[in-house]
Amino acid sequence: MAHQRFSLFPDSPHMRQVFSARSIRARWRNNDPVVTVAIMLVCIALWIVELLLGFLAPQLLNGLLQFGMFQPASAFREPWTFITSMFLHEPRSIFHILFNMLTLWAVGPFLERLMGHWAYLVLYAVSGIGGGMGMMVWAALSGNQFNWLTASYGASGALFGLFAACLVVYRKVGEDLRSMLIWMGINFLMPLITPNIAWQAHLGGFVVGGLLTLLTIDGVPALRRTSTLVRIGIYGGVFVVIMAVLFAFCNAGNPALQPMVWTANLG
Repeated sequence: MAHQRFSLFPDSPHMRQVFSARSIRARWRNNDPVVTVAIMLVCIALWIVELLLGFLAPQLLNGLLQFGMFQPASAFREPWTFITSMFLHEPRSIFHILFNMLTLWAVGPFLERLMGHWAYLVLYAVSGIGGGMGMMVWAALSGNQFNWLTASYGASGALFGLFAACLVVYRKVGEDLRSMLIWMGINFLMPLITPNIAWQAHLGGFVVGGLLTLLTIDGVPALRRTSTLVRIGIYGGVFVVIMAVLFAFCNAGNPALQPMVWTANLG
């Protein structure tokens, strides 16, 4: 009889099993929330790096945040921040990363299993870009130069896109919307309770995620026989092009393009 090594958690898998290529392939085929877990791992790993840099090398932390966070004034010359800002979180508090990851785990697996891995990733990414566009549009419409300098980072824009997607799906299948509406209401009210929350990113992600999901379900009749991935890929591409045009239009009023006015107002 073979002897087994003692373990306090005998039924739990070893880490080498969880992260093995074979295990990942099996979970992918079983439609487990592999993409959701991957996003969570990247966000948590980056937050730990931010936390350590805050203690060991504050200047490196500032450099990391400056490189990755989204700011309307600098977005034209730093377009990667539409993506990188989704994976950074407030390093001085655990609540930002904790609340966002709990929210992602609450809604992400459902949508990933429903839509498929790649389609879900498209929804998440395009919604996150929509969050950045929410910041950009507000900066352009507000007439306040301070809003061009307001930086944001976090997964909230993408998460609100997932909220909107759940709302569209629930309505389509006739599910009770009350619990989802209450959860969404709490999240939309958070900026009134907690300062320094980018509600513009929440609204941008929500609008883009909701419209993208609605089109994927009830869009052009000719595309309805295609797979979810094909449909959301086409509509997602159209959304990215529209947002790029809107971005260029908003950026025309960027005070950073007018150094003399910018300097005078700051002085």
